[in-house]
Formats: sequence, C-alpha cells, structure tokens
Amino acid sequence: MNKRFLILSIPLVIFLAMVILFWKGLSLNPGELPSALIGKPMPSFKLSSVADPKIILTPEMFLGHVSVVNVWASWCMACRAEHGMLMDMSKQAGFKLYGLNYKDTQESANHWLKTFGDPFVTSIYDPTGTLGIDLGVYGVPETFILDKAGMIRYKYIGEIKASDWKNKLWPVIQKLQ
Repeated sequence: MNKRFLILSIPLVIFLAMVILFWKGLSLNPGELPSALIGKPMPSFKLSSVADPKIILTPEMFLGHVSVVNVWASWCMACRAEHGMLMDMSKQAGFKLYGLNYKDTQESANHWLKTFGDPFVTSIYDPTGTLGIDLGVYGVPETFILDKAGMIRYKYIGEIKASDWKNKLWPVIQKLQ
C-alpha cells in the first residue's frame, strides 16, 4: 500500500512544483533582465567606426563623461521605431550618445544613418557581434549607461519610449552627472 501511494504521489508532487514555478515566472518582468556587467567596465574592444573604417574606436572614448550606448541595426524594426526618440535624446546635454551597430553591414548602417538621421557622436561597427556578445546583448535594441569612469551602471532592454526615457534612463543619467 505505501509503495503504491508513493508511486502515485510522485507525479502529483512534480505537477505541483511545476505549477509553483510557472506561477512565479508570471510575476517576472521580461524587460528587466539583470546584467552581470553592472558595476564593471565596458569590455575591451578595438573596432572601427561605422562612418570610417580607418577610425579605430576603443573603450577609452567613454571616459570623462556619462555615456549612453545604444545597440542598433538597420535590419531591426524596433530600432526604427526607437530612432525618433534617439534623435530627441541626442539634443539633450549631460551625456554623450554612442551607437553600437550590431551584426550589420557597413553599407546598410551608413545608409540608415543618412536616411533617418544620425543621433550618435559615433557608432561602433560590430559586424560579427563580438562586442555585443561581451556585453551580454540578447537582441536589439538594448541600451547601456556608463559613468564617467567607463563603468556600466544601467542596462535597458527594448525600444526606448518617451516614458522610459523620462522615468528610467534620464534619472540614472542625472545621478551620474
């Protein structure tokens, strides 16, 4: 009798454990994935500029000012939706806006910037996604905020909307200034 009860109760216990895990998962916000790089320096890189392959960019360009690094691509529909917001952000003082062109072609990236406008101080060209992988990029767009010492202080996943800028990103930038 005990052996039979044990055999019948195992599936019930497994089912209840799965229900609890799924219930817990429903309360999580998928837009708030923590980054292991918060509090760490920008990963080391030596990549060219989207605008000019002869210009080599390194993490030293982020030193001395608050930096916002937006990961984008010409093939990304959410990046297109976000682009107007980036143009508005680039007009504000207190930080420098950089682009990280992810898994794109240089020709497509330059065409995109000429067509829609270039909000970036410069864009880093990352055709293989190596820097994106080092940053833990899940997909585009993603945005990182770095302090004056080049340390990553905040990661935002997804399209930046006006409310996100006002309530999430801008307050972080103001604290870092």
